[in-house]
Amino acid sequence: MRLQDITACMSDFASEALTVQQAQEIIRQYIQPVCGMEKLTLRQALGRVLAADIISPINVPAHDNSAMDGYALHGEDLSGLQELSLKVVGTALAGMAFTGTIEAHQCVRIMTGAVLPAGCDTVVPQEFISKISDSEIRFTVGNLRIGDNRRLKGEDLAMGKIAIRKGKILTPADLGLLASLGLPEVNVQRRLRVAIFSTGDELRSLGEVLETGCVYDSNRYTLYGMLTRLGCDVLDMGVVQDDPEILEATMRSACENADAIITSGGVSVGDADHTRRMMERLGDIAFWSIAMRPGRPMAFGKINSLGKSAYFFGLPGNPVAVMVSFYFFARQALQQLMGADARPLPLITVKSDTAIRKRPGRTEIQRGILAMRDDGELGVSTTGSQGSGILRSMSEANCMIVLAHDQVSVASGDKVSVLLFDGLI
Repeated sequence: MRLQDITACMSDFASEALTVQQAQEIIRQYIQPVCGMEKLTLRQALGRVLAADIISPINVPAHDNSAMDGYALHGEDLSGLQELSLKVVGTALAGMAFTGTIEAHQCVRIMTGAVLPAGCDTVVPQEFISKISDSEIRFTVGNLRIGDNRRLKGEDLAMGKIAIRKGKILTPADLGLLASLGLPEVNVQRRLRVAIFSTGDELRSLGEVLETGCVYDSNRYTLYGMLTRLGCDVLDMGVVQDDPEILEATMRSACENADAIITSGGVSVGDADHTRRMMERLGDIAFWSIAMRPGRPMAFGKINSLGKSAYFFGLPGNPVAVMVSFYFFARQALQQLMGADARPLPLITVKSDTAIRKRPGRTEIQRGILAMRDDGELGVSTTGSQGSGILRSMSEANCMIVLAHDQVSVASGDKVSVLLFDGLI
């Protein structure tokens, strides 16, 4: 499906004034996951995308067992009694089951996790009993009911059920769950390979002399960090001059060696027409002006070269705009491309400690500092000047304040949506 086929179904589509939500939906419809997987040990699989559903080969737990230290007994012994005396006939330990027979008015000392002896269905906690002797206990029945403090076979996970679904990005808890099922290896999606480069004659790489009017290229390092956090392999192709032949050669090389290409700079309205014509000649590329600040100009689509193709994200050149555009457009798309269960980043609602000017008709992203206020509630304030070239503001911030498309100015004390950086940047 071509981009124009997707946008043709949007009655209010306007490439020169696209909302954030419209752009996200177009990208979502256009992206198709890559194929390819590999088998890894559990220690290697952290952060990787699960390639197939994990079906539990066993019941977890494998047997009915005790949820706490106490005494296992027949539930029917509780009937109609206020106080109960039981004879202790054995002990059940975790990993060492009691295999004897338990009659009425008998019980077994049991530890947490130990298999419940045959016929026992209830555990009275250790702290509820009065020990008469090593072989007899007494306790008040009280609110103890049949089945209390028992974990049933397969209660956590039944044999044949899905333990973890395809597309999950594996967490430490997932590794523990897989280990509990006795699975030493797991099939995961192959890593995405993402090519990055910056465009602009004014840019210099680290180590080069900084002439008047030039700046060091920071965007490649920011993109490298964000992509590495996302679990991608990064192909850094450096700084590319504003020359159509060099740009086309670099674009083709990136396409032939990567699944996706992310560039910074060279996609604004004022850029030379030959750049657009070249990119459109190479594939299915759309140029958008998105109703957001920062990050208005953006190009998106697919590049083709020598029978290979790669998705393309042309981000703005300003450092903050690069980060904002990446997290609102490229990040979820790349997760979708790698076969992950891609979902929008979660927002939380907190009170703003400062007034924020905002006009309706565009989404505005402010860099913020989230902190606990004296009244015990979370509050957020801006980092100060919000220019899209002030990368220091992103370093100082611990969140982004997201002001929605139709939202107006915010007064101190008003509630705003916040995107946390913790674990993201």
